[in-house]
Amino acid sequence: MKNDIVKEVLEDFQNRVLERKSYETQWKLNMNFYMGNQFCSIGFGGLVEDGDRQYFWQEREVFNHIAPKIDIRLAKLSAIKPKLYVVPASSDERDAYTAKLSKKILDSVSAKYSLSQKINQATKWSEICGTSFYKIFWNSNLGQVVAIEDSGRKIKAGDVDIAVCSPFEIYPDFTTCENLEDCQSIIHAKAYSVEEIKQMYDVDIKGKDINVFSLDSSFSTGGLGYNGIGTKINESTKRNAGLVIEKYIRPSEEYPNGRLIIIAGEKLVFDGELPYVNGIDGKRDFPFIKQVCCDEVGSFWGKSLIERMIPIQRAYNAVKNRKHEFLNRLTLGVLAVEDGSVDIENLEEEGLAPGKILVYRQGANIPKYLDNEHLPTDFEKEEEKLLEEFTAISGTSEMGDMTTISASMSGVALELLLDENQTRLSFTTDSIKSAIKQIGKHLLRLYKQFANIPRLVKIVGENGMPEIFYFKSSDISSDDVQFETESEGADTLTQRRNMIYTLLDKGLLTDEDGKLSQSLKSKILEMIGFGNWENSQDLDSLHIRRADNENIAMLDKEEIKVKPIDDHNLHINEHIAYMLSGEYEKNATEEVENIFLKHIEEHKKFLKEGE
Repeated sequence: MKNDIVKEVLEDFQNRVLERKSYETQWKLNMNFYMGNQFCSIGFGGLVEDGDRQYFWQEREVFNHIAPKIDIRLAKLSAIKPKLYVVPASSDERDAYTAKLSKKILDSVSAKYSLSQKINQATKWSEICGTSFYKIFWNSNLGQVVAIEDSGRKIKAGDVDIAVCSPFEIYPDFTTCENLEDCQSIIHAKAYSVEEIKQMYDVDIKGKDINVFSLDSSFSTGGLGYNGIGTKINESTKRNAGLVIEKYIRPSEEYPNGRLIIIAGEKLVFDGELPYVNGIDGKRDFPFIKQVCCDEVGSFWGKSLIERMIPIQRAYNAVKNRKHEFLNRLTLGVLAVEDGSVDIENLEEEGLAPGKILVYRQGANIPKYLDNEHLPTDFEKEEEKLLEEFTAISGTSEMGDMTTISASMSGVALELLLDENQTRLSFTTDSIKSAIKQIGKHLLRLYKQFANIPRLVKIVGENGMPEIFYFKSSDISSDDVQFETESEGADTLTQRRNMIYTLLDKGLLTDEDGKLSQSLKSKILEMIGFGNWENSQDLDSLHIRRADNENIAMLDKEEIKVKPIDDHNLHINEHIAYMLSGEYEKNATEEVENIFLKHIEEHKKFLKEGE
């Protein structure tokens, strides 16, 4: 039975490899062009092959404009760091509190795993290959130690983990499925060392040399020569390794909770239901999130702009090299020599050096240079046109590159040009922002499923001071993740500052007395790039937070002692407002109401004593 499952999965994997081969070859070609190996092409059998010179004297220099254009795009896209917040499940105070807590959980995970760096890593894969993936899973080797076995092995509570997967690792059931939601199954294949496989699955396998991109050494390809040759990226081989294949199958009538099959080195190590309740409405789903550079209609895989720039890069390299060859002929010249008039071998080795004594046969014609034409202007025109095409296709026009700019242009016109330039990135930015939102939802759903014991979280609060709190799965009541500001894109720091300065000038951020609150000052300083200059505590926000926590505790019939340092007027208002809320009316008993009224009376006593 196990052997049948292994055979079936390996055959399915092989079919998916062959179906995806043409896309994979294009990805390899993109990577080669990005790294500067630009005289390669897709040859016979779908292999990436390096081309040879047609003549020994031909120039084969590379003038790489693809890498700078992609680097500019990556720099602009790295500015996308939208902040997430969680929409409360209802208008009740408790749901509002758990929504704030969920936002803090997301902030903590983002800081702990350097989420911005992982987003940048995934964006680089999607920019070069067209597609990248995030894998959100529960790692039992993370988290705090909850027990120690007799053997000394530490049992940990586990924690969420985020991994970036290249498109080389993912195999959909059909390449015509445009989204992950359309796929009925997904295979994640990756090469691990023999030691890693032993640690993960406690199985011993025989190690092989596996190409980390082609994964071709793990099964027979029927003599198709699936591995690429002669290119830089194909040198990435993992020694003494084995292939781990994870096949995720979507829930169906036969498998209501889906199915996960894991094979390590042709050994079945797991066959069970999908492990994560990470889908909509509490359903189990794939732990993957897709991000693309540009969508391609009718295809699972996105398209990289490098594919559009490769023909231009080839033409540009050809123009520059032919131009240099022409210049070489102008500077070195082409020497015409009568047969037998001079020592040809000596002339080939030394040329016509300054001061050279040239001996030629008496009565023969004197060797002379052929008349050369001047450098044609067509070279310069074609070079300029190709550079303009690079800019137009990549969508990375800078102010200095815009030929439409004139001295008579107004500031409004220049701003419109900048906005148009920024809009060129909108398709990519939308995909990145959608992926970030899905990451937040997956994280909260995994914590909701696995965080059964209280967990300690530490973040930097809005006032710049460290904030520590505990949470468990029951504290997460909503996974509706949204962005704090939908307008945030790849805007620059200067644009953000100008926007904030305009809002301040219009008085839209001040209260009726024309003043800024302490927390808003800190927020503004952070947004314009100066961090938290003022670390003083916003006492009002601290008292409000304490009063909110007291409301939750008293609703659970816990008596809270009033402290002399409390802002009693503020606490009274917060407690009365909570008693008038729908959550209090729905859950409060007579005992709870007495606890609230007693607590409010204690605050009033402190107020009378202070008069």
